[in-house]
Amino acid sequence: MSPAERPARLKPGKRTKRTVSADGSMSSRQVLESLSGLLLGMFVSILAGTVVSTSLPLIISDLKGDQSAYTWVVTATLLATTVSTPLWGKFADLFNRKLLIQLALGVFVLGSALAGFSQDTGTLIIFRVFQGLGAGGLAALSQIIMADIISPRDRGKYAGLFGGVMAIGTVGGPLLGGLVTDAFGWRWNFFIALPIAIVAIILLQVTLHLPKHPKRKVHIDYFGAVLIAGGVSLLMIWVSLAGNQFDWVSLPSLIMVVGSVVLLVGAVMVEFKSPEPIIPLTMFKNRTFTLSVIASISVGVSMFGTAVFLAQYMQLARGATPTQSGLLTIPMMGGLLISSTVFGTMISRRGKWKAIMVSGGALTVVGSVLLSTLTYETDLVLVGIYMFILGAGLGMLMQNLVLVVQNSIELKNLGVATSAVTFFRSLGGTVGVSVLGSVLGTIVAQQIKDGIVGLSPADQVTAVKVLGGGTIPHVSQLPATIAKVVESAYGSGVGAVFLYSVPLAIVTLIAVIFIPNTKLGTQNAVQLKNSAAVATPGAVQTDAASAAHNRELEDIEETLIEVAAASVGLADPTGTTELIEAKTGRR
Repeated sequence: MSPAERPARLKPGKRTKRTVSADGSMSSRQVLESLSGLLLGMFVSILAGTVVSTSLPLIISDLKGDQSAYTWVVTATLLATTVSTPLWGKFADLFNRKLLIQLALGVFVLGSALAGFSQDTGTLIIFRVFQGLGAGGLAALSQIIMADIISPRDRGKYAGLFGGVMAIGTVGGPLLGGLVTDAFGWRWNFFIALPIAIVAIILLQVTLHLPKHPKRKVHIDYFGAVLIAGGVSLLMIWVSLAGNQFDWVSLPSLIMVVGSVVLLVGAVMVEFKSPEPIIPLTMFKNRTFTLSVIASISVGVSMFGTAVFLAQYMQLARGATPTQSGLLTIPMMGGLLISSTVFGTMISRRGKWKAIMVSGGALTVVGSVLLSTLTYETDLVLVGIYMFILGAGLGMLMQNLVLVVQNSIELKNLGVATSAVTFFRSLGGTVGVSVLGSVLGTIVAQQIKDGIVGLSPADQVTAVKVLGGGTIPHVSQLPATIAKVVESAYGSGVGAVFLYSVPLAIVTLIAVIFIPNTKLGTQNAVQLKNSAAVATPGAVQTDAASAAHNRELEDIEETLIEVAAASVGLADPTGTTELIEAKTGRR
């Protein structure tokens, strides 16, 4: 046995720092240790994003922003997340994933901290872009690393952990943000995640141990990255500004749409020719991947739109404080947590996912339809039930869409395929929030205009002074008659937003129905890589051994021929050779 083939021996009293065995398998304890830093990192990203969600109406009001600014503050983060996600995914296939997720976490928290010093909506939007850049990395890399250490079949067993972190961060964030806002001011919401982020980075360093990335020549498709980022960004900017800064059908709209199309067509051409494309277009030949992308776009609208517009509904249509708004959204997150945990475990035990995802798509449609009936007078118990139904549907879809793609895609494209699903989900969310935000602004403006007409002359003058600038008001500080007009406008406006999202929910359901019902694998990505690495050299060794064996047989036969020829006294054994060859069948 050569030194390279000998198993490594540990010195007495020493323990290996590696949590992944030679074949890539891991015990439940090792998986949990590796996931600890990853879960905390995800919690930080969720907390830093949701802790300000219920305070955004107050933040925009204090910074003298309007509905457009409110939408842009949300859209800026989603835009940066969307554009950066495929880049992080590609980097994950090329570089050290552990270092990348630590870097993403650092960028995210730095952006959050800087946002706390914003003096106007413009600077807030810029710092939210930095948040989005880090969030894109965290969203993609967490899913990719999960695939490295957990097989598709077993991933459902740990869905409860991720669902729990998501629920605590999503529900606890708004609650904590509301309390902090009421007690210390909204700026402190942006600083809460800093100490937790430092702990998460250290924990990732200590607990997450992945195999070393093989060294190879790396080609980064910078041109493709610029074209994709430029095309998507221009499209998002157009969607955000159209209807507010200029008409949907206008010269600026034409210029931005044409520019976006040109950039994206150029990106497609570059991606076809690039040896290391940011988004390999050959993946779209995979039916599971293509349908999951379509479903993810629609899911993104429901997921991001719900979080954004329900906060406005609770505070502007129901007069809730930021803290109360966080409490009132618990049913949504409760539905998501329960469904992802229960059905994730069921998938691991039975290995069957299709019926669960189809049911999730159906619940998403039903939840969207029910929420479309909202008004400022809807019973809050009913609102809670509607949110729970939609949350349960999303919980059955979100993680499983990534799961089925990772289960069916080529191993070499694991990173880009995972990030692509997240990319299109973010893209759908960004477009959805922008378009629906524009729709909401238009409906609210018209509703308020119509409502003011029915007020007394004195209230009309007051309403024009308070609401004429288009800024989002403090409803609690308005006179009762004017407050009722605002609440009615936002109540019916948010209901209309959910009505417009119903067709997209139906698209999600149809896409999920047609995803191939492929059996889930039982090996994680590390094990699959090791299997592939062993299989290829093994085949080479077998071929070499077979060739050597044949050569040995030929040498033996030639020796026998020479001996036979010498025994009959032939100087030239040609005749004997022909005789023996004829007998042995070699001719």
